[in-house]
Amino acid sequence: MWLTVIGCRSGMPSGGRCSSSYLVSTSSTKILLDCGPGAATALSAIGHPNQLDGIVISHLHLDHCYDLLPLGKMLLAAHVRYPMRFPTLPEKMHPEPAPPVPLYVPEGGRSIFEALASLFPVATIPMLDKAFSVAFEVREYRPGDTFTIGDLKIGMHGLRHSVLNCGTRVESAEGSLAYTGDTGVTDALFDLAHGVDLLLAEATLELPDPSGHGHLCALDAGDAAMSAGVGQLVLTHFVTDDPGWLAARRAEAASRFGGPVHLANPGRQFAVRAG
Repeated sequence: MWLTVIGCRSGMPSGGRCSSSYLVSTSSTKILLDCGPGAATALSAIGHPNQLDGIVISHLHLDHCYDLLPLGKMLLAAHVRYPMRFPTLPEKMHPEPAPPVPLYVPEGGRSIFEALASLFPVATIPMLDKAFSVAFEVREYRPGDTFTIGDLKIGMHGLRHSVLNCGTRVESAEGSLAYTGDTGVTDALFDLAHGVDLLLAEATLELPDPSGHGHLCALDAGDAAMSAGVGQLVLTHFVTDDPGWLAARRAEAASRFGGPVHLANPGRQFAVRAG
């Protein structure tokens, strides 16, 4: 199994780096975890979204899901019979239509995304208004739900954030990983990450969160990794690209967790090996 970082910024894109989005792939399956602003562009550099077997959204904050609409329109383009013609193009503009991509969103997400799409109608090409009915097969989940995508077993674990956020546990014969989405410190992190080969953990803050909004600092992420007995820890969801600041956060996590500690960076890949 491989984890590829598409975007790792907290909040909005900055410095050429997009917001939260991660590609998980095995020899037969590809899924996207979150799809924040900029993710559609970054993903297009390594493949077309019709190659995805599924998308899982951790929670309904803008920085984790906003690029679902452009991603959906990329998929819809194959279904459109354009009134405009491009006779001099050497190849087709778009691939052949593909089956809808399963899209797993928190309960209540379907109506939110349909409302978003309705804000930008294309009256002359109505197919382009059907991202969440043709491009995606929207499936709402609740905390505790499990489902299968290809050779991946997915489990959704409710964590602590200002809106419903579920951490995603991904298991296959090739390896296992857990992704926190956004969360504060909670005992549920243990159930999410217990024994996985890789924990992808947000490390937004420099100091522990006093607000109750629900974010981790690097020390919290290191504690969670140590408690859960994971194989390796990848920190993500950063507020800055500053190398010194990031190195300090990595050192803090490493002071609490004795295994390998890495920093997410767009394009960086991590091997996730069982055992």
